Amino acid sequence: MGAGHSHGGSQVAGTAAGRHKRRLALALGLTTAFMAAEVIGGLLTGSLALLADAAHMLTDAGGLALALTAIRFAERPATPQKTFGYVRAEVLSATLNAVVLLLLTVYILFEAYERFRNPPQIIGGPMLAVAVVGLVVNLISMKLLAGGSSESLNVKGAYFEVLSDMLGSLAVIVAAAVVMVTGWNLIDPIIGAGIGLFIVPRTWGLLRQAIHILLEGTPPEVNVALLEERLRSIPGVIEVHDLHVWTLTSGLDAMSGHLVAEDTKRADEILSSASLMLGSEFGLQHTTIQIESRAHREAPGHDSRI
Repeated sequence: MGAGHSHGGSQVAGTAAGRHKRRLALALGLTTAFMAAEVIGGLLTGSLALLADAAHMLTDAGGLALALTAIRFAERPATPQKTFGYVRAEVLSATLNAVVLLLLTVYILFEAYERFRNPPQIIGGPMLAVAVVGLVVNLISMKLLAGGSSESLNVKGAYFEVLSDMLGSLAVIVAAAVVMVTGWNLIDPIIGAGIGLFIVPRTWGLLRQAIHILLEGTPPEVNVALLEERLRSIPGVIEVHDLHVWTLTSGLDAMSGHLVAEDTKRADEILSSASLMLGSEFGLQHTTIQIESRAHREAPGHDSRI
């Protein structure tokens, strides 16, 4: 019998979010700097739409801070107690981020309902000015995070928050213009509720993706049936079992499996062929493969239920 293990790069190199630390930090600085002004503007103008946008700014700052904290944890080396290190911190951060956004949406919808019942007075001019500045800040932050959003679940969560705020700023600008031109204050809770509802599908998708990773689900880009077929096609392999593929964190997938060899003397040859194929065809660099004989496979007590 034989076993093989291969992996490419270090933990930090394998963590996609780690390549975007500087952009996350810049986006966090911009968001934090503007957040206070937007909160004050919302309180002074009495605008729920502006306060909803300000609340999203607050969660943006928290989400970006969580993302950076998760990256720093992920950079810590593995220990005997945590053999994979802290790379899963990114997924935990994205999960928390999504839950906070969903709870915030519930609050915004409740506040919108209250304002439908008792519409407040809205000051349109300052509301418009603050929303325009917010739009500029959000566009800059989106530009900073756009590249990393397709690579990292953590950065993706932060990008979605900034995207929702950008659209929120646009909506607040519309609401402010309507208030200034027509005096129709009900547009404010309508826009506020719309901002909240807009982010629900995206946030829910992010939460489902994070939970899928935490439950060690198969990466969506990996076809396990095809993977097993390709392993079986390696010369000398007569059976494949105990095959598992899962995601440690964004950009870092892992695989383990047992290959029954016709002749275990060819274990090194089979292992090399399997590792090359897994990396080139499926992008799997962190793999653990056990090569075993038919006798071992059929031995009493051999358990392959999982």
